[in-house]
Amino acid sequence: MSSLRARLLAWLLGGVIAVGAVGGFIVYRNALREASDFFDYHLRQTALVLRDEPVEYQLSPRIPAPDASYDFVVQVWSLDGVRVYRSRPHASLPQATTLGFATVETREGRWRVFGVQAETRFIQVAQPMSVRQERAAELALETLKPFALLLPALALLIWFVVGHALKPLQGLTALVKARRVDGLEPLTPGKLPEEVGPLVGALNDLLGRLRAALGRERAFVADAAHELRTPLTALHLQLGTLTRATSESERQAALGTLTEGVQRAIRLIEQMLALARQEPRPDAPREPVRLDELAREVVTGLVPLADLKHVDLGVEAGAPVTVPGEPDALHTLLRNLVDNAVRYSAEAGRVDVAVEPAQGSRGARVVVRDQGPGIDPQEYERVFDRFYRRPGTSQPGSGLGLAIVKAVADAHGATVQLGGGLEGKGLGVTVTFPP
Repeated sequence: MSSLRARLLAWLLGGVIAVGAVGGFIVYRNALREASDFFDYHLRQTALVLRDEPVEYQLSPRIPAPDASYDFVVQVWSLDGVRVYRSRPHASLPQATTLGFATVETREGRWRVFGVQAETRFIQVAQPMSVRQERAAELALETLKPFALLLPALALLIWFVVGHALKPLQGLTALVKARRVDGLEPLTPGKLPEEVGPLVGALNDLLGRLRAALGRERAFVADAAHELRTPLTALHLQLGTLTRATSESERQAALGTLTEGVQRAIRLIEQMLALARQEPRPDAPREPVRLDELAREVVTGLVPLADLKHVDLGVEAGAPVTVPGEPDALHTLLRNLVDNAVRYSAEAGRVDVAVEPAQGSRGARVVVRDQGPGIDPQEYERVFDRFYRRPGTSQPGSGLGLAIVKAVADAHGATVQLGGGLEGKGLGVTVTFPP
């Protein structure tokens, strides 16, 4: 992984160099334009001076001494096109004259030419374009020289500024590295840039979720260890009773009790595993689930249990309703609701299951009502706690059914409400799914 400091330095220094290069090119173009205007003025002035002053061809024209470095060449042509004078030899000179300014291509390159006509001759003053380009380059270099000298100082300044700006990140990194494995308290790194604040907020949110998940795991392990101790002890005692049985009737009675104990232990472990699986998982995949079809499937699976107690179990309303969710988790939610309703319902009672759209929204609602003993409204909040069993409960259980329902509902953003059951008695549980 590349260093953030190196990337910032590379981009900033690269940007400075690129801007300097573009600026240098612009300066060079401006200098070339100014040099061209300057030299064009001198070409014209020289030609006009020679036109208005009688000049002997065998004598050099009177060009100012400072202009000698400009490489001006004067040629004089007769009216019939014969060159009668050349101020200095050159490997290649323009061989034709035109009036006014012109740019001529020769074997030596391009020449800038200005021609003027006198009474008996044509006067041509020419200059290689390379002279102008060299002069423009000299002017551009002179202009950019201070910038080139200051470039190392600018690079050092950028290096210092980038390092100073990244110090809060280094401090945050050191703070995170110094944390213990169980150190899940929020980070308090002090003053930070606004751009780093969201990162610290996200880390603190993650630490909070990890702290909550770890707390749930610890509570689950502690509760599981406590709740498993009782059935395992009971199984051990029942096994001892079976081994001490002296008659076939005692042995059968002890075996039946042991079988029931094993079944209760199996159900307890199954519910504990179901509860562990149903902890909120925001990243769990979702898919469309038909709640009405799922409710019919659950009710069909629990009909044998209802028949044992002569309970009238059925789907009261099953409108086509689809919600996004985990099919297995929603199946567990419905099964626990209907199973609890059947188990706690009175002999020859009734359990109704309804699936319908939520009123006033595009959500869904599942309602399970029974005719059991019901729950005191003061205990509505307590019954969602793990392993909580109401005093005086006669039905065997582990106190995990509604805790599993609450966990699945929370994972799907749904709400669980308790109320009255059928015909003024029993319990009604309503699970409302958001749009």
